[in-house]
Order: sequence, then C-alpha cells, then structure tokens
Amino acid sequence: MADEEKQGLTVPQIAGAMQKEDIVKETKKEEKQEEKKAEDALTTHIFALRTTANREDQVMDFLSSNIRKKKLPVYAIIRPHGLRGYIFVEAANRQSAEQAGFNVPYARGVLQNEIQYKEIEHMLEQVKREMNIKKNDIVEIISGPFKREEAKVTRIDQGKEEVVVELLGAAVPIPITVKMDAVKVIRREKEEQPAEEKAF
Repeated sequence: MADEEKQGLTVPQIAGAMQKEDIVKETKKEEKQEEKKAEDALTTHIFALRTTANREDQVMDFLSSNIRKKKLPVYAIIRPHGLRGYIFVEAANRQSAEQAGFNVPYARGVLQNEIQYKEIEHMLEQVKREMNIKKNDIVEIISGPFKREEAKVTRIDQGKEEVVVELLGAAVPIPITVKMDAVKVIRREKEEQPAEEKAF
C-alpha cells in the first residue's frame, strides 16, 4: 500500500489493507507454483534405445506390452523409417525408459545422453513427396498385414494416393488396395525397346 494512501487511515485499517495485500501476494505465489507443477508434470524426455538391427518392430511390440503391464509413464515409442538399430522412447524420466526396455529381447539398452526433439524432428515430420510408382512395378509392402511381401502394381489412384497390387507369392492373384506410402519400388520392368533396336 502506498504511503499517500496510508495517510488518513487508522492503524486497524492500515493493518487490514496490508493483510489483504499479503493474501493477494500469497495467492499469486501459490498460482505460480501450481502452474510450475503442471508444467513439470507435462515435461517429457526422449531417449534412444539401441536395438539389434532389423529387429526394431519386434522390440516395439515387446516395449508396448511391457509399458501396459507395468503401467509406466511412457508416452510414445518412435521408429523413424529408414533408421536401423534405434528406437526413440518418450517418457517421464530415464528410469521409466530403462524399465520399459528391461529384459526385452533384442533391446540393447538406453543411450546415456537424452535426445533433444530438434535432433530427430526431421525424421518425424511427414513430408509430402511425389511418389515415383508406375504400373507393373514390383514393390515391397512396408506396412500393414502384408508387410515384407512383394507385389506387382496393377493400378494407381493418384487422387486417393493408393495403389492396387497383386501379391507375387499368392497362388491366386487377388487385388489389394494399399496407400502409396505403404510400398516401395524394388524393381521396375524395362520399357519395351523399339522394334528396330531389338537384337536378332
């Protein structure tokens, strides 16, 4: 309370006004502490878990099962496409990340240093890119129930970003529709050479 305001007030009035100020200050202090607690509760950390190469999917399955069973504060398991031998775990703390990977087959431990989001951001953000898929391409399905199966592209729907493929290993060719980003081209049929260039 300003000195000018205090003039003309009785001692009990001044004491009451100062007490109100203290209550307001205390309330604001408590609010700030609550905000900080809420902020700390939402703070997560990202850790890199080393795995045996080409076993990342299996490790992810075991991890998610472990997390559910133990009710660990792990919020995400990330496997960037194309990165072999590592999985990223977003957890409340290092102990939770280590506990999630404890006794998991093919998991080789959490790296010492915490990973900053900006270090892996480029691996996580989806970038729309032109898919170079043509009819009759031989592709490998990289996600979904037919993962790791080879197939031949029979139709492309650019609008829906889907391709219709037939599995090469199937006894009867059945058309399957999958998203374009769920396949990668592994072989392309060579275009027919003009008749005059063909060797006799």
